[in-house]
Parts: sequence; structure tokens; C-alpha cells
Amino acid sequence: MSEELKKAAAAGPIDPMAALREKDAEPGGRTRTRKRRKVSYLTINKIDTVDYKEIALLRRFLNDRGKILPSRQTGTTAKQQRMISEAIKRAREMALLPFVVTEMSTERRESRREREAAPQPAAE
Repeated sequence: MSEELKKAAAAGPIDPMAALREKDAEPGGRTRTRKRRKVSYLTINKIDTVDYKEIALLRRFLNDRGKILPSRQTGTTAKQQRMISEAIKRAREMALLPFVVTEMSTERRESRREREAAPQPAAE
């Protein structure tokens, strides 16, 4: 056995992730952590099919303006996303969900007033 192997064996168990952590280490000494993949609400609750009549469930996948949220935000798979979007579109046709939300929440009204009150740059 070579001296290097003897030193490594004496140092303790080998950590295969140690080399990766050293490689990913930032100059400040911190290591980069990977983001966890989002898990879909449908997967967690073991929902196999989405029906257009389940309005409470479908509202989870709409933003405050009535737009369908992308799968990167909700964590849904491609198959689930197609099922959700189809159900939302059917619910809109049946007038169970709005196509566009016209009334704004109080938060949006306040931010809009601030923008309108801000001085506009002079146009030349």
C-alpha cells in the first residue's frame, strides 16, 4: 500500500460528496445549494383527474388576473398541466370561471395610485 492510501485510510471514511462541495464552493467559503423541485398539489393529494366543476381546485392554478399559472410555478407535470388547462377552459366556457378579472384587489389599486402619482419624465 502506498503512503497516500495509508493516510486516506487513517483519516477516516471517504466522503464522495466532499469533492463536489469543494468544487462548488464560492470564494466566500459558502457552498451552493440546489433548489428542490416543486411538487404539484395534485401529486401530494393523489388527484388523478381534474373536473371542470371543481372550481375551488381550479382557482389554485389561476393568478389574481385569471390567467393560468405555468407549470414552473405550480410544479405540475406536463400531463397534469394539460388536464388543468383543459378543465379551466371548459369552466370558463360554462361561465364557472371568469376569462378576465376586471376588479382589482386593494393591493393592486394602491400600487396603481402610486404609479399615477409619481412624477412623469418630461417628453421632449
